[in-house]
Amino acid sequence: SIARALGREFVRISLGGIRDEAEIRGHRRTYVGALPGRIIQGIKQAGSNNPVFMMDEVDKIGMDFRGDPAAALLEVLDPEQNNSFSDHYLGVPFDLSNVMFITTANLIDPIPSALRDRMEVIEISGYTNDEKVGIAKDFVIPRQLKEHGITDRHVHIMDSAINTIITQYTREAGVRNLEREIANVLRKVARKIAEGKEKRYIITHRNLHKYLGVPKYQPELEQEKDEVGVATGLAWTETGGDVIYVEATLMKGKSNIILTGHLGDVMKESAQAALSYIRSQEKKLMIKPDLFAKHDVHIHVPAGAIPKDGPSAGITMATALTSVFTNSPVRRDVAMTGEVTLRGRVLPVGGLKEKILAAKRAGVKIVILPKKNEKDLEEVPKQVRKDLQFVFVETMDEVLPVALKRPDKLSSKAQEKKPSVKHKPKRSPQLVPAMTVTKPPV
Repeated sequence: SIARALGREFVRISLGGIRDEAEIRGHRRTYVGALPGRIIQGIKQAGSNNPVFMMDEVDKIGMDFRGDPAAALLEVLDPEQNNSFSDHYLGVPFDLSNVMFITTANLIDPIPSALRDRMEVIEISGYTNDEKVGIAKDFVIPRQLKEHGITDRHVHIMDSAINTIITQYTREAGVRNLEREIANVLRKVARKIAEGKEKRYIITHRNLHKYLGVPKYQPELEQEKDEVGVATGLAWTETGGDVIYVEATLMKGKSNIILTGHLGDVMKESAQAALSYIRSQEKKLMIKPDLFAKHDVHIHVPAGAIPKDGPSAGITMATALTSVFTNSPVRRDVAMTGEVTLRGRVLPVGGLKEKILAAKRAGVKIVILPKKNEKDLEEVPKQVRKDLQFVFVETMDEVLPVALKRPDKLSSKAQEKKPSVKHKPKRSPQLVPAMTVTKPPV
């Protein structure tokens, strides 16, 4: 599409799995069967010296004793050097400065830092459900109908069925598996027509299981009730956003912290930082001092078979810990994401669009986000933002009044803004359960 818009030729090569530097620079002509490198071959194929040159899967380049192809790409992609690119087969400098190079990758981490420094990184987020439905109706279904030899006179797939396929049969950022599942439906329709059962088949969300079987994925739903020690977080995965539930509980012990749920090192450190912050704020949060010394803390993130990492669950863990230490339920309609520091500051995170889409699917009403991520909200479609309330915070003192059911006792800022005369009569001390906890909450 870019080449067509610019009126240029288009060349595509795949770099996935190449291990030989000669694939890029070519072989010297002294060898039998020598060939130019794939760059020069692509230029020859295009027939011009200014094509749009796409190098696919640049993150899957290998390396062995024959050299490092990624190192050879440094000269190709550097605008200061590629005006005199040296191919071993040609033996003379070749000007690549007029070529527009576009590389693609699924993950940016495997790309060497020197090569990444020569690129402008454009992150393309996953499709929303509405976008997937539009792609399926306009492109996927017509193509699959043609491939299966049937027409829309034989079958009609309702929008509700497409939505069900997206949410319960696929979990991805793109539409590859969506196309595969639609092809499964059309194959079964084509078989019935071939058997002589010719009629117009209407596929709805009610009869979809007859074609695709039992749903593979169940959508994440919000908690049934507000619970103590269970906070809702938002996570980014390679297949899009997801909702996670961070559980915390207390038990008699010697001030140890237990972390389970297949957590990575960064996420474990985030939990340690959240606990240290809560301990430093014990007076403000009205936590009994010896509660830390006489109890162990256990933090668990369900779906233990799935690896989890990253700092964005920091405020979720801090909220779950505050809830269990003060025996205050966490609102089930509130989800949050953000990194927390020892001073209680909330730092920005990535993957905002995918996380908000996950919150929307889970029926969340309020989303707590770092203040510095407010500018990223423009990337989220308006129809997704419409039914959500966003709260932007800079410190944990702003998170707790929104996330917990009894925030007036847990934030000094809330006490300043809401004098005690506006509340109900002061309760007796025994109604602060965190001071008398003897067994872990449910």
